[in-house]
Amino acid sequence: MKRNEFLSALGISAGTVFFAPFLTSCSQNNGALANVSVDFTLDLTQPANASLNSNGGSILRDGVIVARTSSGAYVALASTCTHQGGTIQFQSANNLFHCPNHGANFSTSGSVLLGPASSALQKFNTQLTGTSLRVYA
Repeated sequence: MKRNEFLSALGISAGTVFFAPFLTSCSQNNGALANVSVDFTLDLTQPANASLNSNGGSILRDGVIVARTSSGAYVALASTCTHQGGTIQFQSANNLFHCPNHGANFSTSGSVLLGPASSALQKFNTQLTGTSLRVYA
């Protein structure tokens, strides 16, 4: 290998190592937060969870948004938008989840209704026993 070929290869390698983190920081998240392990129980008699006693209420807990839909069903989704990591909010009037950062909307099953997000939110199971609501993967 000639000296100029070696220096050229060395420069390209060094440039790749230096600039790679900058290139990945501009990419979309696209579900990197998927498959989170969750298992907790909410006592619906506690004031912190009181909003879940009414249709349209929601709370954030441990990276999960738990909501009670307009029909009274409990749903739990990962609270981090798959587009760029914003925190999802439940819009009870529209019965959907919304990211205020860039306008992505998600259904109560977590699927994308409106981009720019292209990946669904992780959905968790819910189980109501008396006044205890279990949320688990």
